[in-house]
Amino acid sequence: MDIHTALAQRLRELRDARGWSLDALAERSTVSRSNISLIERGQSSPTAVVLDKLATALGVSLASLFETPDGAAATEPSPLAVAGEQPVWTDPASGYVRRNLSPALWSPLQLVEVQFPAGKRVAYDTSLRDAEIHQQVWIIEGEMEMTVGEERWRLRTGDCLAMRLDCPIVYRNPTRKPARYLVALSRVPDGSARSPA
Repeated sequence: MDIHTALAQRLRELRDARGWSLDALAERSTVSRSNISLIERGQSSPTAVVLDKLATALGVSLASLFETPDGAAATEPSPLAVAGEQPVWTDPASGYVRRNLSPALWSPLQLVEVQFPAGKRVAYDTSLRDAEIHQQVWIIEGEMEMTVGEERWRLRTGDCLAMRLDCPIVYRNPTRKPARYLVALSRVPDGSARSPA
């Protein structure tokens, strides 16, 4: 299954689990109904900003939109994520590439590797979600500038920044070289045994 088909199924699965119509998700996310419909049919390549709006409205992390849809696996989810089978997605707006490293087996921890092009910027208007989500960003190589709420940090190779996903976050590579970093997300479910977050 390609990444756009998996993303389409996962988004529809999360929306259906909440019993929301396309109009309801559009209202909560400020993403147009027609755009959501195109994404759910695999006919649109949404930007990271659009996906973040949808994830925020659904109360989940952006990374969870790239998890294997529940209906796609014929067997129990595997605790192993083979490198060649890890979902890879490229943001059409900034060109940043994200690889979901985590296995399909549910865990409160998710790992994502990001390759961020030189001179690019992505701004997420993140807000409170139903589940409490924390993340840490560890710079593997290069440099990144991150603004979390009102605070700004310049991160260099080896630096690690922790934050809660409850305010706007801006990622920017201010250099002429690409950066690579690891994102570790932990989720505190909203009380359900297996939160879709």
